[in-house]
Amino acid sequence: MATAQLAELSNVGAMTPRPFRVAERVQDTVDTWTLTLEPASGTTPFVAPGQFMMVDAFGVGEVPISVSAPPVVLTVRAVGAVSKAICASQPGKVLGLRGPFGNSWPVEDAQGGDVLVVAGGIGLAPLRPVVLRLLAQRGAYRNVTLCYGARTPGDLLYVDESETWKGRIDTYVTVDAADSSWSGSVGVVTKLLAQASFLPVETTAFVCGPEIMMHFAIRELLERGMPEHRILVSMERHMDCGIGLCGHCQLGPTLICRDGPVYSYAQVAPWLEVREL
Repeated sequence: MATAQLAELSNVGAMTPRPFRVAERVQDTVDTWTLTLEPASGTTPFVAPGQFMMVDAFGVGEVPISVSAPPVVLTVRAVGAVSKAICASQPGKVLGLRGPFGNSWPVEDAQGGDVLVVAGGIGLAPLRPVVLRLLAQRGAYRNVTLCYGARTPGDLLYVDESETWKGRIDTYVTVDAADSSWSGSVGVVTKLLAQASFLPVETTAFVCGPEIMMHFAIRELLERGMPEHRILVSMERHMDCGIGLCGHCQLGPTLICRDGPVYSYAQVAPWLEVREL
């Protein structure tokens, strides 16, 4: 992209993408890549854990993607034309970013108590900044537990990195279907919650993954005695504008891009019980 074009894009508003270059591209699974981005001009925005960016593959389209590590690291699964184009972006490629948008995981509010991170599949990506923040401030929390599940061993994210987490937080991993290389737990994520040690009324849970997985994880946590307001979920739904104008991400009376994507279960319980909402 020409210098003049980059300069023009740097004069941005909420609906104008800023140019970012791909600095590094790492393949995580057969269909998932992690891209480290740097601003082509200007400064790097501060992104709080849980916020998302609207990412534009110029000439193809734009999709919302949660930031998976600071300052701007994106973990993307190639499932459609736009996400495939983003995943295929080699170092040096310029992508357009708008944001950050949305609210964030209230990690500091959990200080002094137990913390439970429950992730399913690509849902670990929006929770990775939470894990990194917990590790950086480990002494501020009591017990910290990660329960993570994926479809197969080949679908697990951040395999090497998560090995380094195990020495500092309790880490439980499961897969739905094992192969000959897997010697760990087999089953759904909720199976891991029985192994986790935490005081329900003094625990904050951060939950992200497929909605069916979140539904059963939340049910298990409620049965263990966790208050609804201490269960935080990220509602990853289709967003087109990122600033609350188009209405594509409506959830009950809220717009996820504007009011979320992080909610307490107490806020969204009535809507999560409505199928296909």
